[in-house]
Amino acid sequence: MALALSVSIFSYVYMSMIPEKLYFKIGEVSKLTRIKPYVLRYWESHFKIVTPKKSGGKQRVYSRRDVELILYIKDLLKKEKLTLEGARKKVREFNSKKNIRAKEESKQILFPFSEKKFQRALKTIKKDLISIRDFLSSSK
Repeated sequence: MALALSVSIFSYVYMSMIPEKLYFKIGEVSKLTRIKPYVLRYWESHFKIVTPKKSGGKQRVYSRRDVELILYIKDLLKKEKLTLEGARKKVREFNSKKNIRAKEESKQILFPFSEKKFQRALKTIKKDLISIRDFLSSSK
C-alpha cells in the first residue's frame, strides 16, 4: 500500500513537470531531469525498462513514460538513497503499475520511426502545415 501511495504522489508531482509532448530527444530529457546524457545511456543499460526508440537518424527518442521512469529512478537514488539494485526492484514494481494504467488509458500511438516511407510522409505533412500557417498569417 505504501508503494502504491508513493507512486501515485510521485506521478502527480513529476507529471506536472513534464511538457505535454509524446516524444523527447536525449538533450531535452537531460535538461528536464538535470541528468547528463551519458548517465541516461548508462541507466538504459542498467534499467532495461527505460527503452527509448531510435529515430531515422539513430537519435534516442524517449516517450513520456520513459521520462517519468527516469525521474522516478533519480528520486530513488538521490532522495531515498537506494542502491542501483534496490532502485531496479522498485522500478519494476512502478513499471508494472504504469503498464496496467497505460493499457487502460492508451493515448499514444506507437510509430515506427525507422521506416523511410513514414519519415517522408511526416516531412510532407510538416511542409504542408507550414505553408498553411504561412498562408493564414499572411491573410491577417
